[in-house]
Amino acid sequence: MFSRFDSRLGNGLLYLVAGAAAALCLAPFIHSIAVSFSDKSSVAAGYVFFWPVKFTVSAYTLLLNDVQFFKSFLISVQRVLLGGSLSMILTLLMAYPLSKETEVFRSRNLYIWIIVSTMLFNGGLIPWYMTIKTLHLTNTIWGLVIPGAVAAFNVILMINFFRALPKELQDAGGMDGAGPIVLLMKIYVPLSLPSLATIGLFTIVGHWNAFFDGMILMDDPKDYPLQTYIQQLVVSERNFANLTVEELKRLSEVSNKTLNTAKILISMLPILAIYPFLQKYFTKGIVLGSVKE
Repeated sequence: MFSRFDSRLGNGLLYLVAGAAAALCLAPFIHSIAVSFSDKSSVAAGYVFFWPVKFTVSAYTLLLNDVQFFKSFLISVQRVLLGGSLSMILTLLMAYPLSKETEVFRSRNLYIWIIVSTMLFNGGLIPWYMTIKTLHLTNTIWGLVIPGAVAAFNVILMINFFRALPKELQDAGGMDGAGPIVLLMKIYVPLSLPSLATIGLFTIVGHWNAFFDGMILMDDPKDYPLQTYIQQLVVSERNFANLTVEELKRLSEVSNKTLNTAKILISMLPILAIYPFLQKYFTKGIVLGSVKE
């Protein structure tokens, strides 16, 4: 009887701690929602906590009632699709041969050290920009995609995952006449869904949240991705002389804090929509891909 009571008490404490941790994680998110829907003066006075004060949608209207916002949104979507696909393909093609033993790939260790060195040393911003400009990738979507197409961390993650798979699978495939590409596509890729989902999530979040490269590589603000556009929307000076009375009124109701919280919430929506589909693979992919047996 006491053991059953102790078990229920223990479960109750665990649920209580988990609930408290969940509340702490959700509190900033709920506060941001309340701030984004609150009046400028209420936010400045510190009256907003977890419920909007003097409800208004001026911050969202300022962002959404703009054609350039949707253009930048589509550019970011295009960047995520192209960058994510290219990164996954190149990471697989690089990790698969490097996961072989030195008896099969003699220069394996040399290439791995070269990959690791890119995590320790950086050429700097100016050589990075000069390289991209020399290749005529500025002011193009490929300038946002190609420079970061292969992440060393993702390659190492996939190498360790491939090395953890039983070698008997490759031997059996080889006996059936399967070549390297067939082995990769028919055996390794289907078994690597956890790690693929993990690096896919890293890549998607990285491309979606990036704003600095768009600011450096794009000369025309019409070519800015979403995060760069929103960042410039906050810091750039506005020409109030060309604004209508309605736009001036809307601006008077919005502060930088309400605009920033609206920006953050809108930027989070695509990631929040994607994450539930990849979450079940995330922890498994991190563990299996980061520990070599």
